[in-house]
Amino acid sequence: MSKSVTPKSQDYSKWYTDVITKAELADYGPVKGTMIIRPYGFQIWENIKSIFDKEFKKTNHTNAYFPLFIPKSFLNKEAEHVEGFAKECAIVTHSRLTVNEEGSLSPDPKSKLDEEVIVRPTSETIIWSMYKKWIKSHRDLPILINQWANVVRWEMRTRLFLRTSEFLWQEGHTAHATEAEAIDETHKILNIYKDVVENFMGIPLTVGRKSNS
Repeated sequence: MSKSVTPKSQDYSKWYTDVITKAELADYGPVKGTMIIRPYGFQIWENIKSIFDKEFKKTNHTNAYFPLFIPKSFLNKEAEHVEGFAKECAIVTHSRLTVNEEGSLSPDPKSKLDEEVIVRPTSETIIWSMYKKWIKSHRDLPILINQWANVVRWEMRTRLFLRTSEFLWQEGHTAHATEAEAIDETHKILNIYKDVVENFMGIPLTVGRKSNS
């Protein structure tokens, strides 16, 4: 296989892609920017997911699942939050297809949705709309929920595993009675990330507050 891999010194980007595709970890999907994770690649993901899941559950987090579709009005409430990826949102406008006069498929005008639906670019808005419903008093806290899901962001420049239009991930959403408990939760999870990445995956990293840039 090494003979058909572009030398790293010649083209670093091409070398990376060659390694991924020729090792049969992933391939390009039929829709631009999408990725098909092949069995070898998915086994790596399953191993990583299994390790993280065990560590999260040790700290009393439980898994749940929230819908892929988010009402556009939910994102309007969080306009500042979604500003960074608003241009990358996939939008559902109709609920079914019909055969047009040319004999090809097109959205059925009669099925136009009253409110457009966004295909999950993140889950904060829908999760917190439910937390607002579920939390009646401090006795309902803390809520420690984790979600294993996919995310869709219509990326213009994509690269296998690093940046694709749809990707798999984990997101924790917790609610606490005090700010101190929330900060403690942040540090606890950050240390889990650090431990797994360094001690299980063998990748050195630097932990710290994200800069403004």
